[in-house]
Amino acid sequence: MSKQPIPSFYLYGEPHRLVDGDFVHVETLEDRSRPSEWTIQPHSHGELMHVFVILDGGGVMTADGVRIRLSAPSLLIMPPTIVHGFEFLEDTEGFVVTMASSYVAELSRHDTRLAEFLDRPRAVELEQEDGPRVEGLVADLRRELSWSAPGHRATVTATMLLLLITGLRRLGVSTRASPRTGTHASIVARLRERIEQRFRLREPVSAHARALGVSQTALRVACARIAGRSPGQMLDQRALLEAQRSLLYTGLSVAEIGFSLGFRDPAYFSRFFQRNTGMSPRRYRETRRPETRIAHAASGDMHGAGTRSAVGSGQVHDPTRKRVPGPA
Repeated sequence: MSKQPIPSFYLYGEPHRLVDGDFVHVETLEDRSRPSEWTIQPHSHGELMHVFVILDGGGVMTADGVRIRLSAPSLLIMPPTIVHGFEFLEDTEGFVVTMASSYVAELSRHDTRLAEFLDRPRAVELEQEDGPRVEGLVADLRRELSWSAPGHRATVTATMLLLLITGLRRLGVSTRASPRTGTHASIVARLRERIEQRFRLREPVSAHARALGVSQTALRVACARIAGRSPGQMLDQRALLEAQRSLLYTGLSVAEIGFSLGFRDPAYFSRFFQRNTGMSPRRYRETRRPETRIAHAASGDMHGAGTRSAVGSGQVHDPTRKRVPGPA
């Protein structure tokens, strides 16, 4: 296994560049899958989110080491930074919609439940009757992204909301009232952004509170109400997630992974990992490689030449139309 970092791209196979805040891109699934023989190797995107629309075919999706079988029609949600890959059935049909994370945040402001829907990888099985409708929405989206007619941006936003809400309703996300308040949600959103940028530094909660301009008490209250966790738990879980990714997808030693995450003592890192997962890093690597785990996600949860513009409970079953190709 390579000791190189997990590949991170702009769009798959493309080097990093700055992401426009309102970037939206649509391409057919086969644009990048066919040249790769329908296998997309594990990779991530720092500031981009995917919504896959699977209209025919299927395959297997991997997200942070968990594998889930796909069927059609379905909607796949892949948030930023998730290490993901695919083994599609040959000639699988569909589309890939890619959005800047800042644009996703803008969409989520239209309905607070969208934020819950889009915050983790999901595969949502749609009804057969949904297929033509979502295909039509993607066609509308591609048309709007190809010109700059009056109302262009508003139409793109409206179309994306209709597409995402289709998945939200099929998944059956709880409609009970949320206790979230605007102030608390804003604090936690800013904390999450800061954690994403600085989690390798292992800074104390007090440093984050100062940088956000709030007291530690206010930060703890906001995190408890919005995330259901303390700030320290949020910091630890982000470091733990990165450790799990590195154990699954790189050949870095346990000590090297710990050092990369700001742990000066490899033994302390191993204790941290075992305390949070119930197993040592070495045992985790031996038992949790992607090829050893097939998740049958009845709940839809796991744990994600086109047109560009600057401007996700489902049930999953094994596809039977064609044989799923083995790992590359």
